[in-house]
Amino acid sequence: MAKIVIVGAGIGGIPMSFEMKELARKEDEVVVIADTPTFHFVPSNPWVGVNWRTPEDIKVPLAPVFKKKKITFIQQQVARFQPEQNQLELDDGRTVSYDYLIIATGPKLAFDEIPGLGPDGFTESICHVDHAGPAGERWTHFVTEPGPIIIGAVQGASCFGPAYEYMFTVETDLRQRKIRDQVKMTYVTSEPYVGHLGLDGVGDTKGMLESEMRNKHIDWICNAKVDKIEAGIMYVTEVDDNGIVKKQHELPFKHSMMLPAFKGVDALFGIEHLTNPRGFVLVDDYQRNPTYKNIYSVGVCIAIPPQKPTPVPTGIPKTGYMIESMVTATAHNIRAELDGKEPSFKGTWNALCLADFGDSGIAFLAMPQIPPRNVQWAARGKWVHWAKIGYEKYFMRKVRKGLSEPFYERLPLKMMGIMRLKK
Repeated sequence: MAKIVIVGAGIGGIPMSFEMKELARKEDEVVVIADTPTFHFVPSNPWVGVNWRTPEDIKVPLAPVFKKKKITFIQQQVARFQPEQNQLELDDGRTVSYDYLIIATGPKLAFDEIPGLGPDGFTESICHVDHAGPAGERWTHFVTEPGPIIIGAVQGASCFGPAYEYMFTVETDLRQRKIRDQVKMTYVTSEPYVGHLGLDGVGDTKGMLESEMRNKHIDWICNAKVDKIEAGIMYVTEVDDNGIVKKQHELPFKHSMMLPAFKGVDALFGIEHLTNPRGFVLVDDYQRNPTYKNIYSVGVCIAIPPQKPTPVPTGIPKTGYMIESMVTATAHNIRAELDGKEPSFKGTWNALCLADFGDSGIAFLAMPQIPPRNVQWAARGKWVHWAKIGYEKYFMRKVRKGLSEPFYERLPLKMMGIMRLKK
């Protein structure tokens, strides 16, 4: 009998638990440890931030789902990972041992790296439902007395899609309220150009997104380093392609949402050979840590080096498509080890993104995620908005019913009519 422990119950941890339970032997125990009683569908947070969804709309209670799947659930935060002892220390003082560990914690949001950034400062966040909910409440007040808006991503950020989604959804909401003409909108980003996305662009994402922003009267500042944020003022240094200061900006705002950089969670930080200096988990091609061979990791918490330097630091995103492929590879590799074999399964590490703009959107597919690519494709239209809604409904149903089928093998490629790209 093996005890397989999964830490985290988000976009990576939930499918990981279902697939691992299906592939484990009958005598094996699958345990999930999470610091929250609910799963929440992170891609819907931009909608929560403008009250198109409530926080409860995108949550699923975990205990009943895990009970039905016969997965042990411990609702506690991990205080420290102890890989030398093959155990975890929990916040309540308990320790949990394991034969195999899968780390799916997601990231720590590094708001503290920039003065005034984040929900405890002067900007909103849509990275977590607990931030997006209050942001939606403040949005209700904003639309009664509108003013300038700044949306974007700070230096070191790696997940740019939600910033574009929130910006265009906000713009759509303002138009529907007939108050768009009262709001100056500016996109501020560490990306070297609009549509870079941490991926050096995919297809014509640069042209598509610039076109959308021009059509919707949104200004932008790229190669931007946010120095500090005060009440109603954002201080930004814009650099050129060589990193030389080009212009200093003092940008007024009444509403702002800026995506932070990510770090590894505190419980992982500083563990030699397990994590890199930012606290992200080191893994090989099989999602396994090179030093601690019984530790695997999936999702945003793994270490992926930047594709190439940019004038202002940017990271590489981990999309849902990519994460679920990591999950499938990990589940099969652990089963192989249980059977006395060596891991041989690798994630596809392809990027598929549905960026909703409220009434339209842009979809892109990069195979593999990091250039040079075998396939890169981007398209825009109203169908992307409906595809995103379909994605939300599918994934929420999958969580509620405990389905182990990988999303990336089914719905999105069918909806886009590009099944041939899988071959």
